[in-house]
Amino acid sequence: MVNRRGLLTMGGAALTAALTPVPAKAAPGPRADPFTLGVASGDPLPEGVVIWTRLAPRPFEPAAGLPSADFPVKWQVAEDERFGRVVRDGTATAAAAYGHSVHVDVRGLRPGRDYFYRFRAGRHVSPVGRTRTAPGKAAQPSKLRFAIASCQSFTDGWYTAHRHLAAEDLDVLFFLGDYIYEGAVDAVGGDRHDASLRLPDTFELLTDTLDLYRMRYALYRTDPDLQAAHAAFPWALTWDDHEVQDNYAAGVPRFDAPPADFEAHRANAYRAYWENQPLRRPRQPAGPDMALHRRLRFGDLADAYVLDTRQYRADQACGDGVRAGCAQRDEPGRTLLGPVQREWLLHGMKHSGARWNLLAQQVMMAECRYGGEAGRLDMDKWDGYPADRTAILESAARIPGTVVLTGDIHFNYAADLRADFSRPDTAPVAVELVGTSITSSGDGADVIPKLEEQRRHSPHLRFTNGQRGYVRCELTRDTLRADFRVLSHVTRPGSPIITRASFISERARPGLVPV
Repeated sequence: MVNRRGLLTMGGAALTAALTPVPAKAAPGPRADPFTLGVASGDPLPEGVVIWTRLAPRPFEPAAGLPSADFPVKWQVAEDERFGRVVRDGTATAAAAYGHSVHVDVRGLRPGRDYFYRFRAGRHVSPVGRTRTAPGKAAQPSKLRFAIASCQSFTDGWYTAHRHLAAEDLDVLFFLGDYIYEGAVDAVGGDRHDASLRLPDTFELLTDTLDLYRMRYALYRTDPDLQAAHAAFPWALTWDDHEVQDNYAAGVPRFDAPPADFEAHRANAYRAYWENQPLRRPRQPAGPDMALHRRLRFGDLADAYVLDTRQYRADQACGDGVRAGCAQRDEPGRTLLGPVQREWLLHGMKHSGARWNLLAQQVMMAECRYGGEAGRLDMDKWDGYPADRTAILESAARIPGTVVLTGDIHFNYAADLRADFSRPDTAPVAVELVGTSITSSGDGADVIPKLEEQRRHSPHLRFTNGQRGYVRCELTRDTLRADFRVLSHVTRPGSPIITRASFISERARPGLVPV
């Protein structure tokens, strides 16, 4: 057993370890299969895509069963699954300083094409992944097929939703936060009750050191259904809070801690996030800072803005939680996005030229009243930061085709967005699709009293549902279609999936209409 003191002495908690990795000597290939975490691709461009893997022959150990040495890893990208037509190849380094992760920014590909990729370390060959480049910059694609997913607590259930996702024909998946959860995991994976796991008791420690974060990502990525979804199409990911700590706000932790300690905590979390996701090297963190917001373009059909609503936000108003009559939320200067990211987004929307603007982000933008004394609002959501929301929705009123894509809340919502929610008679300026969780909060239910109450007090909410699953979307030149795909259960594997509800919104006349 490795205890917390042992992990600390390995350098996991030290901020300097997150800032100054020490190069290691190159080593021959690993003896045991190092590709236990699968492969992934992400952030598609017209001419390229990021491909990822991480070497981990023994994934539930702090060093994943590898020495402190760098390993050469060969990679190939081909036009066919049998790799008869290899179009790009090379050798990357799985550096010990970065958890033996591999990020290859493959360029020189053709736009709007499917490709296959794989890795080799020594005599071991990885599973094959399939990816897809974005349409060309001047292309006028007729459609874009994507899905949104979020919130996959390992201990709350099985990743059956990912198995169904892997069977969808998607151009990209937007994963909108809570990829991991920081709390304890028992030996059998919580509600999974998977006796074959037999996890070491280090997984019951609070995740805050670099070694613990690396092991937590390794645990999640050993799941075969999650691996299948990663290998099926490119992902565009952002984080929410549980990748660090529940409901943290910038440099303010949810629970009292010295600022320097939380800075180190955040540095470790950000470092592990980058190591374990298909992100380009410009996204690589510098200590407790990581520029994650970015734009992906899909011809002239859509610009997708992948946002970060955690790293730059003001602390939640009125002590966080669901509050009524919180005047602090209206104070000047309070921001969810931070001034730089907000202006970047508003400038991008104004000058986009694409037919649609997709805002891929974490927390619910629509006003959502919980009833009771003057209507209670959640201070962790955009309701706690109305100035930023107003700026974006006023911009959307002047720019057709704004769609907000959201995770976080473990429920499905379809919402019309108005510039002024106090005037339900005004036309929507945009729409929001809030996707439920993959597993978080367990099996769930179709009808939940809290959701019914929210709909009574928030007439712009067109649909609510409390089951698990994801939202599948098809964007055409003039319309958006959204299908809410749900499971009957996640606490045991094998649930079938159904489309619980579908909606269409027109670009020129936003508003969700059931179909």
